[in-house]
Amino acid sequence: MKKALITGITGQDGSYLAEFLLEKGYKVSGMVRRSSTEKFERIEHIRDRIDLRQADLLDQLSLIKLLEETQPDEIYNLAAMSFVPTSWVQPVLTAEFTAVGVTRMLDAIRLVNKQIKFYQASSSEMFGKVKEIPQTEKTPFHPRSPYGVAKVYGHYITLNYRESYGIFACSGILFNHESPRRGLEFVTKKITDGVARIKLGIDKELRLGNMDSKRDWGFAGDYVKAMWMMLQQGEPDDYVIATGHTHSVKDFVIEAFSHAGLEWEKHVKTDPAFVRPAEVDLLIGSPEKAKKKFGWEPRVSFKELVRMMVDYDIEKYKKQIKNK
Repeated sequence: MKKALITGITGQDGSYLAEFLLEKGYKVSGMVRRSSTEKFERIEHIRDRIDLRQADLLDQLSLIKLLEETQPDEIYNLAAMSFVPTSWVQPVLTAEFTAVGVTRMLDAIRLVNKQIKFYQASSSEMFGKVKEIPQTEKTPFHPRSPYGVAKVYGHYITLNYRESYGIFACSGILFNHESPRRGLEFVTKKITDGVARIKLGIDKELRLGNMDSKRDWGFAGDYVKAMWMMLQQGEPDDYVIATGHTHSVKDFVIEAFSHAGLEWEKHVKTDPAFVRPAEVDLLIGSPEKAKKKFGWEPRVSFKELVRMMVDYDIEKYKKQIKNK
């Protein structure tokens, strides 16, 4: 039985990846931070099948101990300070988790067992002010947020440990990927949650920032499969994981409101408070390398993704209203 360790297992990607690996017959361990308010709702349905361990990307010794105790064959480093706007408010903490934290984990691998395969969650936010369209593995980085800058460090330190110590370390440069499990702080979930609340008469309006921003949106459930596939290859490498199609925030809004039978113009207001200090205007990735190397392709379309999220949120609020 193969053993996998997932950092960030309580997040959107971590929960989907844990499900996927359990189906593959893995023994799955998940790293969680000690916190006063522990949130396990995304993994509640599989909690009895996974081994949760306390450790922290800010604490080197806890990582070494974690690897010694769990002895994983594969590590998926999904933990990070992952909400871009917060990275301006807490830029140093973002660097500690999202940049230096990667080094601590890689160094733990170097010290405990260099045969462990390592996956690093890189991000399309590293491209930022894009140099070419679409973005590929060779496109230069120009991050536009402390989060993006930290992810660039994490990406290159992964490459450095691969080349310096022969560790099987891969980075997946994942473009935006969403799901019903997305956190409410993200614009996609904010939209679908807002649509559900308006549809059921709980709210009347939805306030958003820059509606012209364009993103390459896919389904998180498709993207975690690509993470696993990278670690099954003969040689470690880095891959862009994306749909190759771009849509604006406005496109997302129109599709979400339309699916719920609502007119978006009557409910959506633009609020300057939600505009970033430095905006990333257009992200669109080319997944050609991943497609050629190991046959990965996204399965869920943009429309299917939006509708899946809207339906989930409407049902969620219907249950809450029913149970009151």
